[in-house]
Amino acid sequence: MTIQAEGSATAVLDLYRRHLSRGRARLAEMTGGQVELSSHGAHVFGADGRRFLDCGGYGVFLLGHTHPAVVEAVVAQVRTHPMATRLLLEPVAGEAAAALAAVTPPGLNRTHFVNSGSEATEAAIKLARAHGKTRLISAVDGYHGKTTGALALTAKELYQAPFRPLLPEVTHVPYGDAAALAGVVGPDACVVLEPIQGEGGVNIPPDGYLTDVQRICRAQGAFFVLDEIQTGLGRLGRWWGADREAVTPDILLVGKGLSGGVVPVAAMVATDAAYAPFDRDPFLHTSTFAASPIAMAAALAAVRTIAAENLVDRAAVLGQTLLDGLRSIAPALVTGIRGAGLLIGLETRDEHVAGAYMLELLDRGVLVNHSLNAHKVIRLTPPAILTDTDVTWLLTAFADASAAVKGLF
Repeated sequence: MTIQAEGSATAVLDLYRRHLSRGRARLAEMTGGQVELSSHGAHVFGADGRRFLDCGGYGVFLLGHTHPAVVEAVVAQVRTHPMATRLLLEPVAGEAAAALAAVTPPGLNRTHFVNSGSEATEAAIKLARAHGKTRLISAVDGYHGKTTGALALTAKELYQAPFRPLLPEVTHVPYGDAAALAGVVGPDACVVLEPIQGEGGVNIPPDGYLTDVQRICRAQGAFFVLDEIQTGLGRLGRWWGADREAVTPDILLVGKGLSGGVVPVAAMVATDAAYAPFDRDPFLHTSTFAASPIAMAAALAAVRTIAAENLVDRAAVLGQTLLDGLRSIAPALVTGIRGAGLLIGLETRDEHVAGAYMLELLDRGVLVNHSLNAHKVIRLTPPAILTDTDVTWLLTAFADASAAVKGLF
């Protein structure tokens, strides 16, 4: 049986129950059992032909879905050399690394490609340990992944409790509080922070925070890792959150948008000094599928397309338009709207209101995400290719959903 031929949500739900996740199937039933079969631009198409405006995707689709430049690069690579031997040198990886170095903050010249954001975090932890930085420091409500090392940094009891013991010597400090950070940093520390907390509910730190973090880490000889897996590559209306204060961390984590919305890929980008242990021994930290030619083709095309189509500036302008529009129609049940570029958080009165909003927006064909570390915050991460028609669709859907949710509470 092929799902495309079957075209049945019932058949897909049955497959999920039997072979994937009963919990995921139950969640799908609560949201109407929708099945997605295809996508293009800012839109996703269901098995019943219904069209959705994708303002979710957890930050992956800055370029939208199936962007021609990325798809063509990947298809060409699939036809010629999709996977590498890992013994011989492969040129697309070198080109992708050079493209990243050209747009990252000055001094971040060395790239270690991986398959996911969590893997990028793990690579950073290991690289820091190779330098003797054995104490990890992250922020309350930060999110850095759910593999064991990354989970130790992800300060959320819900996700940590079933898997303890995790890595030892991990400290969580209040986000945006440089003084609190200064009180725990020492020369054996590795500090891992986001420039804006995404899963934490789109939390924006005070001006000067990243500058203070960099200064504190350098004064103490600590490692500074900036997690831009969700915020990087134009999402904030800048190439990087680091650019807001012109900081250069020891390590920058990249992901999500690096895929171009086509092939999963992420990266750890480091300074020459930070990267030295991996430079000396190329087999110290490896992965069979990391830096596969098809992923490298996607990453290279994504970086080039973001630059060629001026999507960083487009994200800044479009994000302000959406913020202004959403704020003008927000009801009392929405207690705050904040964001930078195309990372926008709608904070509601409680998680029940947030859930109702997600369902009402879904009924109006708009896909959004909840925030994993802040359940009362709905998160919008739309593509930078939204048209005026798409913007009107989103704002109209929000206004109508607001009216419907008000009637429920």
